[in-house]
Amino acid sequence: MNRNTTLRLFGLTALLALVVGASLAASASAAPAWKFNEKALEGKETILGGAEKSGMTIPGLTTTCENFLYELSIENSSGTGKGSLTEVPLYNCYTNSSACKVGTITSEALPWATHLTTVSSTPYIVIEGVKVGIYYEGEECVLGETLVTVKGSAGGSISNASQSATFNAETLKATGTSLTAFGNKIEWFGVFPTEAFQWHREQAISVS
Repeated sequence: MNRNTTLRLFGLTALLALVVGASLAASASAAPAWKFNEKALEGKETILGGAEKSGMTIPGLTTTCENFLYELSIENSSGTGKGSLTEVPLYNCYTNSSACKVGTITSEALPWATHLTTVSSTPYIVIEGVKVGIYYEGEECVLGETLVTVKGSAGGSISNASQSATFNAETLKATGTSLTAFGNKIEWFGVFPTEAFQWHREQAISVS
């Protein structure tokens, strides 16, 4: 290989390295972050939210909670939004079967780590380490006197317009997340509006 060919190959390699580096930098800078009034969050903030109705569809039985609440501590780390679900109290829960009652339902192994991501230009929040224990009661209930443990991860799409996150089968699929019970995948559904609780009260919250 002569000197001119070597120089041309070296130049092409350098150019490709610059293009790839620029592409990676662009991808990194495009990572979604928490914002208030369109300004990136500095430091930490606590946001609260809750769905009027949210539930989990376990094979053969759907469990719905009228008050599905949460408290989330958020921050931006290296330009990407992250957080920690510290409280997830569940109230007024029932099933779609007259034979089955919810004896107890508890969010376990808190806090649950969260992070923001983007799929096909849509921002999502991904919750890791989800664990919920549900104890069913009822003599004629197929899961009567049984403790069902739901665990895994879940991704929900974020709407900046309504300042809410939506979880359903489609959002879990889009984020490659899943929740399981008895080794089977289940669906988690609900729309969770949210608002700041500390330093950014009444400010518009968004992700981009």
